[in-house]
Amino acid sequence: MPFAFSLPTTSSLNLAGYFSSLSHPSLPQAASAARSILRNALKKYKRMNAQSRIENLSSIRTLLDEYLAYLLAIDSGLSGRPVQGEEVHITLVNEIEVEWRASLAASLPGREPPRIKGRGLDYELCFVLSTYAYITSLSARAQVHASFFASSSPSSGSDTRANAINAATKFYLQANSIHLYIIQRISEFHVPPGAVDISLLTQSALASLALAEATLLAVLKDDPYPIVVAQQRNRDDREWMIKAPEIPKVRAHLFARLCLAAAGHAGKAHALLSASSSAAGTGVEDALLKYTRDLQNTSKAKACRFFGIDAELGGKTGEGIAWLIGAKKELGLNIKEEDGSRLKSFSKLKRNWSEKREDKKVDKGGEWGSDAGRFEETRILEMLETKWNKMNDTINTQLVPPSAPLLASMPSGREIHAPKIYTPPSLEEETLARMRAPPESNSQADNASDSDDSSEEGEGNRSRIEASSLPGAFPGSAQSGTSAKYY
Repeated sequence: MPFAFSLPTTSSLNLAGYFSSLSHPSLPQAASAARSILRNALKKYKRMNAQSRIENLSSIRTLLDEYLAYLLAIDSGLSGRPVQGEEVHITLVNEIEVEWRASLAASLPGREPPRIKGRGLDYELCFVLSTYAYITSLSARAQVHASFFASSSPSSGSDTRANAINAATKFYLQANSIHLYIIQRISEFHVPPGAVDISLLTQSALASLALAEATLLAVLKDDPYPIVVAQQRNRDDREWMIKAPEIPKVRAHLFARLCLAAAGHAGKAHALLSASSSAAGTGVEDALLKYTRDLQNTSKAKACRFFGIDAELGGKTGEGIAWLIGAKKELGLNIKEEDGSRLKSFSKLKRNWSEKREDKKVDKGGEWGSDAGRFEETRILEMLETKWNKMNDTINTQLVPPSAPLLASMPSGREIHAPKIYTPPSLEEETLARMRAPPESNSQADNASDSDDSSEEGEGNRSRIEASSLPGAFPGSAQSGTSAKYY
């Protein structure tokens, strides 16, 4: 269900050449060292596989916390605000010029998004904060993926799944607060054209998207039907065959209204992203636009499903089937199937192949969730429709009313989460006290490379180093370089 954000990369930047401090002379250089470590970590993350990326999320979050503490200390010194009750005097020597790769910008197939050059400390700070929000959303995505594996494993209980979803909810609420904090900072400077990631409309859309995800997780926590679908992936688990999922009637109506609230947030995010593409001149990537649209439709389909469950529990099986038909319409599925047996067989074969393909995505965890849970909701709707049609044909025999009036009578959504205020990290008193010492001459910030940081960055240097260290290489080739003749 959650969207898989890609992390941006950045060019090198030595903050000691742009800021100076009489009270804390080591602060700019320490910030440069922290930024250099973060920059290398983002470059390495880009080349990792899906599993390694999940394992490195916490370490990158720690690096972002450390760099943000230094960066916000410099920002507070420029604005005359105290840090930990202590005055920090910062002098601006030159205006910052730095490049960040817009990870949300649309690009040609096979090419990376463009690099956008910006000026000022606010430009650097907003991109670092947006990267932090992406990491937070990816951490929530990893927790939701872990909850699905906990659901499909017979050895894992409901506590493991509940803990994972609670952790994911906290991550999404934190991501929402970070995006709202970025919106406040954006109003203080001019965003360069093409910087889609940190535009006002994009950040507003991402804040709404994070709130929609957190709202849906409140439903997923107690929704038994995704558990049934997850258990069907496990060949050793047969509990779903003998124990039907149960859901209280009152909670079914509550879950429906929560899903409608999530659909409203997702629809707002989709509209803002579309407007951001028109305003910035550079379009947002199609994958994110499609995800927000699918999330809106899936949330509405979930609401229809819960309204159907509420009707079925009240003895109105025909109305419940009508709600399921309305849910399929929200997902854009074909309601009427062809009568030909060959077409039915082909449709069933295609559906089985799609289910196996989706199960492989869940197992690998890489592209899982790119459809915003649309395929999983389709499987739940088909399971319920088959069960209720069989009951209605043999026991109740109720007429199925048209679904259009039911869809038009849906109530408004109900909010469950309130946006929280983001508390940025700050330097500890001991760390700030060490910044009073003069800077070291051989610092990691002084050794930062000024080269470009594209995906091929450093490959030529690494190849020359590896070639010079090969067994049997001519002596002195490492000092002479590749252009030297040694024959």
